[in-house]
Amino acid sequence: MTWFFAILVVLVMGVIAVVATGRGGSMAEVYDDRPDSRVQADGPLTALDLRRVRFSTAFRGYRMSEVDALLDRISAELDPPAEPSVDR
Repeated sequence: MTWFFAILVVLVMGVIAVVATGRGGSMAEVYDDRPDSRVQADGPLTALDLRRVRFSTAFRGYRMSEVDALLDRISAELDPPAEPSVDR
């Protein structure tokens, strides 16, 4: 009985090795199925736009790229325009 389990373990490890190296066939093509954060691309953001934003969730929370992109845009719109310095 011990030999049976030993052979079974070796076979399972072999199958895992074959699949891990990609010889068991290819995986399905990856496509982006995330919903857009639905913020207007042109024009200033309003408070209502920000209240309606919903980010898609990833394995450990929100997708960092979506949140970073929105935060960068908000900070750029809220920063006062830089005044050109005049050298005298």
